[in-house]
Amino acid sequence: MEDIIKIVIALGGNALQDKTKPPTAAEQLEVVRMTCETLAGISCKGFEIAIVHGNGPQVGRIMLASEYAKDLTPAMPFDVCGAMSQGYIGYHIQQCLRQALKKKCHDVPVTTIITQVVVDENDEAFKHPRKPIGPFYNKEEADGIAGEKGYVMKEDAGRGWRRVVASPIPIRIVEVDTIGRLWKSTIVIMCGGGGIPVVEDGIGGYHGIAAVIDKDLAAERLAEEMGAHVLLILTEVDKVAINFNKPDQKDLDRISCEEAKQYMEEGHFAPGSMLPKVKAAVMFAESKPGRKSIITSLYNAEDALEGLNGTLIYAKES
Repeated sequence: MEDIIKIVIALGGNALQDKTKPPTAAEQLEVVRMTCETLAGISCKGFEIAIVHGNGPQVGRIMLASEYAKDLTPAMPFDVCGAMSQGYIGYHIQQCLRQALKKKCHDVPVTTIITQVVVDENDEAFKHPRKPIGPFYNKEEADGIAGEKGYVMKEDAGRGWRRVVASPIPIRIVEVDTIGRLWKSTIVIMCGGGGIPVVEDGIGGYHGIAAVIDKDLAAERLAEEMGAHVLLILTEVDKVAINFNKPDQKDLDRISCEEAKQYMEEGHFAPGSMLPKVKAAVMFAESKPGRKSIITSLYNAEDALEGLNGTLIYAKES
């Protein structure tokens, strides 16, 4: 009997929100309902899955609400906002995926784990914070906030000044033992938004830190720690491409890790978009013989797992 294939699925922002519509909870629920039809289809084919999702717009709105209400109630720290976003996004996925599974094939429990991810407080990223979060301010307001709270504030593409935080490399997932116990019986949603960044406190515990972990790198970390066979990164495009949006754009069907690294060095992938996806895919494919990564669009996910679409990234055998 063949071993069941274990897959960690990383959902892009389009799996949670339609950018052309108001970012309400009701609109998110509608998009998530369609996303879960695809996820249920993968599960019904016999794959064991765990789900990781982004949270950029959602945690931003939570922060905005907290900031605007600060005269009425104390603003929430960033790590707490991240935990809140994990809760409500996970709730939507749980609800919709359970319904889709019941309709398609089987009744499998689905649960969300509020996930902490350990980072190194000496990570170089903390010396050069670049990830913008929260509302926009004018220069005078930004200077005042920087002086009062010690935040690093930077101008953001001519739209105003925003707080920026580090994006450190994920080292270890605190709740990984929990998902290990649940894996065979339950579909688990975890590492939402890349996980809540925490550092060890020196006495066996952790404390949150203001940072953003890339969700694709967190999914890669989870896939490695859980011994997954496939890292499936779902985004808005069907395939990875070089010379993207240029007349000589070339879509890639299969590439080795060596080829992917060369393309990264040549600057083919945008830092805030495809680059972390390809980086995570390479890291996972190289982590153990036989592992592979697939990058494709949400609605081609099932075909991609059958080798009919998407970009497969693999490590050459030595």
